[in-house]
Amino acid sequence: MGFPVRYTCPRCDAVVTLDREGYLADKCVTEEPLSGWAYAPAYDSFEESDGVELVCGASETEGEGCGRPFYLSFVRYEEGREVDGDVPPDPDDGPKFDFLR
Repeated sequence: MGFPVRYTCPRCDAVVTLDREGYLADKCVTEEPLSGWAYAPAYDSFEESDGVELVCGASETEGEGCGRPFYLSFVRYEEGREVDGDVPPDPDDGPKFDFLR
């Protein structure tokens, strides 16, 4: 069983809680999926995927949300090296982690 981790929607700042295992390392949270990453829905098993597609306002959201999807990408390795995504997050609009809530 995982533990709850909270993420903030990059569009509207709604908080989403996702139960996940600690060995999954977060890479980024973006409005659009990274090219080449395979995403699983939050309600499905995502341990074997490259990330999770979250829908703001779905059952994982605390309160109301904008209803649009956003993407949690995990760190991925190929041949022992970390893979960069083709769609890097905008530093001004990029990942927002709310560790204090």
